[in-house]
Amino acid sequence: MESKRDFGFERDLEHMRECYRKGRTKEASWRVSQLKGLQKFLKEKENEVLMALKQDLGKHPAEAFRDEVGILIKSLSFVLGNLKQWMSSKKAQLPRLALLSSAEVVPEPLGLVLVFSSWNFPLVLSLEPLIGAIAAGNAVILKPSELAPACSSLLANTLPTYLDNTVIKVIEGGPDVGEQLLEQKWDKIFFTGSSKVGRIVMSAAVQHLTPVTLELGGKCPIVLDSLSWSWEREVAVNRILVTKFGFCAGQACIGIDYAIVEKKFASNLMELMKIMMKKMFGENPRESNSIARIINKHHFLRLKNLLNDPLVKNSIVHGGSMDEDNLFIEPTILLDPPLQSAVMTEEIFGPILPIITLDKIEDSICFINSRPRPLAMYVFTKNEALRRRMVSETSSGSLVFNDAVIQFAADTLPFGGVGESGFGKYHGKFSFDTFSHYKAVATRSFLTDFWFRFPPWNNYKLLLLDCALNLDYFGLLLVILGLKRSRKGFNIN
Repeated sequence: MESKRDFGFERDLEHMRECYRKGRTKEASWRVSQLKGLQKFLKEKENEVLMALKQDLGKHPAEAFRDEVGILIKSLSFVLGNLKQWMSSKKAQLPRLALLSSAEVVPEPLGLVLVFSSWNFPLVLSLEPLIGAIAAGNAVILKPSELAPACSSLLANTLPTYLDNTVIKVIEGGPDVGEQLLEQKWDKIFFTGSSKVGRIVMSAAVQHLTPVTLELGGKCPIVLDSLSWSWEREVAVNRILVTKFGFCAGQACIGIDYAIVEKKFASNLMELMKIMMKKMFGENPRESNSIARIINKHHFLRLKNLLNDPLVKNSIVHGGSMDEDNLFIEPTILLDPPLQSAVMTEEIFGPILPIITLDKIEDSICFINSRPRPLAMYVFTKNEALRRRMVSETSSGSLVFNDAVIQFAADTLPFGGVGESGFGKYHGKFSFDTFSHYKAVATRSFLTDFWFRFPPWNNYKLLLLDCALNLDYFGLLLVILGLKRSRKGFNIN
């Protein structure tokens, strides 16, 4: 039996813990310097970053900057502008019974944290949680995805020159490295990826009672109401298409997985989508440089099998061509594929858009609720009653009206899933909170006390405590004067 390879993490991790214990990461000046180091990295290595994203995923520089570099620049600016306030302790009230006392809530870092990132947005899904962990004052191990090797190598070989490598490290490797990392003791694990691997991460974390944030995915639906004006429909279709096909070729956990429309609107929608796709990707999308490529052959074949499913073949109304050598799949639209087919039961994670037709758009609520809760939902409508029902009657990690994926770029909104789409949240202050422990600190004077809080007990003290804890000062006075002598059937001895 082949022995498991030892990657020798223990010594490095113990050294990082020792640096953390000495308070290295807790100082505001250290946190600011590391965040500014990330800013400098993005500025000085922008071309290398864009080239790595092109190499791994075929992303055009404009798409890569929009979805990764630009997001991080904005996020770093937001965090640096608010960090001092987030780090400050906040006063808290104590009960009035606690005379001459004070209290505060003090944020403190969790300690040594592990971040697993995903391959589909290999830069932003690595550095966004890293920003939060640094801002909160933690020591961090970042494990990029081996499926995006150019980006993983860039982070591992370049970040150490911009960050404090004694308490922030990037470790490359495949599943064997990830497995050994999970065997270590952590103060927090942050994972972005599939539900299958998420379950493995959570099972490993249980062994050390390690808190976990899981950013997973699921089948994110879009509900498209039959909008009144043609220009509104064009705007809606543009936003849908760019999200489904122009956002890492649909390889996004918050991307659109399938669409729901009314039957009477379906044919017009098909024609409009075909027209708008030609404007975006040209007559021959294969020659377009505006569509990212599938990450690897394994995922290409998985998507190919979805389209070659005998249950699905007759549902293809647009696209469907593939180029295995170049890992390209044409933007493809399916109309009413069987609900039991793999394309409707598995997360697609590719440029395939099933469209499900219903008699009434309101029926979409029941349709969505019959499936696992998604990471995101998108609803295009001007119907205020439908909007209210979507908010109150459905559950998802996020809900966006009349656009898609814009919530990911918002530093003021929590990003995370619910149910099978994950749990925990981050972005902006929510990232700081995720990697922090909020410690309650209370202080009391020696000068005063209430004698009836101490034994020996009797019913007289019970009555005094009842009035005092409920702030019934009039009742307290009556008890002291002997005018009140009972409480819920208890008589004073």
